[in-house]
Amino acid sequence: MLRRTALARLRLTRHTVRVPERLIVAPTDLRSIDPFVAAEIINGRIPLAGRVLETNGRSPFVLELPSQMFATRLHSFGWLRHMRADKTDQACAQARAIVNEWISVHGRRPTGIAWEADIVAQRIIAWLSHSPVVLQGTDSGFYRRFMKSLTHQVRYLRHVAATASDGEVRFRVRIALAVASVAMPARLSTVRRAGQALDREIDRQIQPDGSHISRNPRAALELLLDLLPLRQTYVNLGHDVPARLIAGIDRMYPALRFFRHQDGDLALFNGATSTLANELMSVLRYDETAGQPFKALPQGRYQRLSAGQTLLIVDTGLPVSNDLSRTAHAGCLAFEMSSGKHRIVINAGSPKFAGGRYVQMARATAAHSTVTLNDTSSMSFSRSDLLGPVAVSGLRKVDVERMETEDGRDCVKASHDGYLQAFGVHHERELTLNATGTIVTGRDRFYPPAGKNMAAGENRASARFHIHPSIAMMQSDSESVMLKAPDGETWVFSSPGNEVLLAEDVFFADASGVRSSEQIEVVFSLSEKPEIRWFLSRR
Repeated sequence: MLRRTALARLRLTRHTVRVPERLIVAPTDLRSIDPFVAAEIINGRIPLAGRVLETNGRSPFVLELPSQMFATRLHSFGWLRHMRADKTDQACAQARAIVNEWISVHGRRPTGIAWEADIVAQRIIAWLSHSPVVLQGTDSGFYRRFMKSLTHQVRYLRHVAATASDGEVRFRVRIALAVASVAMPARLSTVRRAGQALDREIDRQIQPDGSHISRNPRAALELLLDLLPLRQTYVNLGHDVPARLIAGIDRMYPALRFFRHQDGDLALFNGATSTLANELMSVLRYDETAGQPFKALPQGRYQRLSAGQTLLIVDTGLPVSNDLSRTAHAGCLAFEMSSGKHRIVINAGSPKFAGGRYVQMARATAAHSTVTLNDTSSMSFSRSDLLGPVAVSGLRKVDVERMETEDGRDCVKASHDGYLQAFGVHHERELTLNATGTIVTGRDRFYPPAGKNMAAGENRASARFHIHPSIAMMQSDSESVMLKAPDGETWVFSSPGNEVLLAEDVFFADASGVRSSEQIEVVFSLSEKPEIRWFLSRR
């Protein structure tokens, strides 16, 4: 109903809207470019989301697209940035032709995937940022057609902004409207209103510790890639910068560094996937906050243990709200560990290009370095089209305790109730890192609520440790496994009194796509031993 109402308004007022004659500025795009993508597009092949579409001289918008993710990337036009690698008249003409085809096929009627709020927001930012490529050598007729379509899209986005999905989508919508307000001719009142709406979103979505309310470590990076150019555009044009923008950016940086492993990638929690090192660096070089990363994100509900060359990052939280659980993973108490520039223990991460089935698999507890009980995830997610992929049962409460011992060991102890309703027990995990960063001590146990006995029956737990594909593994004996990094650095995983197994695994978040890997698994029966201990020791 809301979308139909917005569409009706657009139709009723379209003839009265003034179309600007020109753009004022093209904001910078900090994302990396790939000359190969530009060359392929010039030659009639469009490589997006791990697929390639052969156009054979036809418009891609009249062809069957290879996947939903491909369609998302195509309609959002982020690929325009790659055309900067080849600014010849041929490359610009090809980019312009595809934009023109989109306007012809999808530009008039706001329906379908092309007009989802997030995609419209990304397309507006892309068209504005890469307008010099699209408009190079054009005539006045196309320039006006381009401006008319942009105006139409901006107006549509204003109408649907308040009903856009909460979280990163709504944030990006507000960014796009703020970008449009300064990059296109607009009244000062329009610029102010767009800035104020963005301020409200910054206040609401960037928590006091700098984390984003989605709890996805990549969210801050994606948002900063758009917020930083916007801030600079305000400054360059002499506009007042929105009151919360600079402070919000500064608040986000320590949280972004909190999740950064020393190999340059971000930890894989709650929807995060692989990160291009040059994109992360392009954002970090604007960081003026300095200082060491925090030991914890109190609102984001993550813990960080660091000593010597060793780093552990632990998820000790749950979704902020039901609506914001759409991209959450059932990975509570999961951890990642890196040593120097080597990631050792990871989570499987979220796939960049895979379909819905892989996305759902990646959200399961089993895809995280934590303990699964009876092959059941600590949160379950709806598959209803009406509700969307929100959490519907499981995790409701997480308790966390942080301690430091007299001999310099750093310890996190946390427990969650994700298995309480189904199996009558809490899961508690304790992680300790010694002062030199050479020994990680872990303890996992299940226990019933106070005053109750352990539930009868066969409850089997699987403690999984997903190992980064670059690490070679070799079984030392039935209770230990040797882990060897490419440069020879060696760690040993052991669990005294338990059988340590090597098993096949899937790494969803690899930059090249889903790939095979290996994991360590310790299986135990709660009736025999409700608690296990394990160690990671550097040799």
